[in-house]
Amino acid sequence: MADDELDDDLDEDEEGLEGEEGEEGEEQKSGRKRLLIVIAAVLAIILGGTTAAYFLGYLQPIINMIAGGEEAALHDEAQAMVSGDAVFYDLPEMLVNLNTGDRKSVYLKIRVSLELEKAEDIPKVEGLMPRIVDNFQVYLRELRIDDLKGSAGMYRLREELLKRVNVAVSPAKVSDVLFKEMLVQ
Repeated sequence: MADDELDDDLDEDEEGLEGEEGEEGEEQKSGRKRLLIVIAAVLAIILGGTTAAYFLGYLQPIINMIAGGEEAALHDEAQAMVSGDAVFYDLPEMLVNLNTGDRKSVYLKIRVSLELEKAEDIPKVEGLMPRIVDNFQVYLRELRIDDLKGSAGMYRLREELLKRVNVAVSPAKVSDVLFKEMLVQ
């Protein structure tokens, strides 16, 4: 009987020790949860503040400094286009044979207008008109009908013509190529 009481006392002591360790483990887990919640809240505040500063324009000077002023140049170019400083110059109508790969003839009739940055560039463009028309003709004759389909085809055509006209009229700058008429027959 004395042994039974001794065993019961030892069991109670062990249970007491396990209970104390369990409480400490719960406190540590609770402390970790609180720490994670605080860290998440601080990160959310920092991220929210940075996002708000970006959209309100407070970070623009820092972005310009990091980008080396490229962003400012793009912004100034966009402002010039909005302000109405652009000058438009109409190219003569062009009619070209498209590359079909067989004997059937397919024609492209196109009228294009060039958007110039300055009115002083008009004499340069007029003086180089044979080169511009030649660059356009050579490129357009190699196009297939599939190259002109959809808005993606029109976009690629605009980009290629813009690239070619800027090479031809350099150092003058053409901002955009605008389609006035485009007919495939």
